[in-house]
Amino acid sequence: MESVSLTVLAADPISGAGAAALLRPYPTVSLLAAERSAEADVLLVLAGEVTTETLDAIEQAVRDAANPRMRVVLVGDMVRKQHLLRAVNCGLISLIPRREASTERLLRAVIGARDGRAELPTQGAAWLLDWARTVQSDVLTPIGLTTTGLVTREVEVIKLLADGLETAAIAQRLNYSERTIKNIIHGAMSRLQLRNRAHAVAYAFRTGVI
Repeated sequence: MESVSLTVLAADPISGAGAAALLRPYPTVSLLAAERSAEADVLLVLAGEVTTETLDAIEQAVRDAANPRMRVVLVGDMVRKQHLLRAVNCGLISLIPRREASTERLLRAVIGARDGRAELPTQGAAWLLDWARTVQSDVLTPIGLTTTGLVTREVEVIKLLADGLETAAIAQRLNYSERTIKNIIHGAMSRLQLRNRAHAVAYAFRTGVI
């Protein structure tokens, strides 16, 4: 397995040195020197209590990053809802309470972060789900959008494509012209860089809209 490049941001130097000593022996992790920290795949942040200052430091590190895909693993306690949402906007993918931060757990979170796998406590996951539902119902739905990037009528058309209907049948079912149906499909495929109608259906399945 290709190693994950990692940099550590700690509230105190002892915690930072301890985490580095725990992770350095593992070939799946490559700890970067301070001058190369901006290149890291993953930023591991160690905090006691997660505070506004913690979030300020994360945001600064992400702004300074040369790697636009850098992901954040945060180890800390007493996380407030507004702090979690702010951290997610900075690239947070995993949050681990300090008492659960074993070497095995840190390794799993760091490697998973590079591959897009998230780890969140139950409360944190619930907060994010509530936030997503609020965004969908209060912001996106009133203007005909979904969190997948598809607008409502695109979802309607792709659902019928998934049922095996051709353009003419979809147009009749939705009371649109065939040209309108073709334009709806083309617009979705162009915007989301989907190769063909089958790819559009697969995308809708993967994102959970059908």
